[in-house]
Amino acid sequence: MAKEEPPSTSKDLQELQRKLSLLIESFQNNPKVVAFMKSPAGQYLDRHPFLALTLLVFVAMSAVPVGFFVLLVVLTSLAALVGVMLLEGLVLSVGGISLLCILCGLGLVSLAVSGMIIASYVVVSSLISYWCSPRLLTQQNPSGDCPLAVKSADFEGLYQE
Repeated sequence: MAKEEPPSTSKDLQELQRKLSLLIESFQNNPKVVAFMKSPAGQYLDRHPFLALTLLVFVAMSAVPVGFFVLLVVLTSLAALVGVMLLEGLVLSVGGISLLCILCGLGLVSLAVSGMIIASYVVVSSLISYWCSPRLLTQQNPSGDCPLAVKSADFEGLYQE
């Protein structure tokens, strides 16, 4: 009742075996493999095939976790770089806006202070010109001197040599 395999299947298996043997032969003739097999580690693994197989399985199985770890490190580094750039942009934006607000406030304060200084100057100069006007001086002080003026004769007694 069992069917016989068609003759093409055995030919396919023989072809696969031939290709596999060619692959193994090319692998064994590789100069790097030959150099490794001549090293002490290669000779030790050649004498202990179970250890060599265990090491090969370990390396093959550890490739996935190591790859995930390297991917995690790269993604974390990229995220940190982007985060630093975003944080730096945020800090610069907030700092720039704060500086703009402070400078605008200082501009308004300087306008107010300038206005107060100019107003004080106008008031003081008006009062001085009112106090020292020629019309009032002739009415109050017939000598025509301004009462705010200081005579140099007042200081002559202070600085005698």
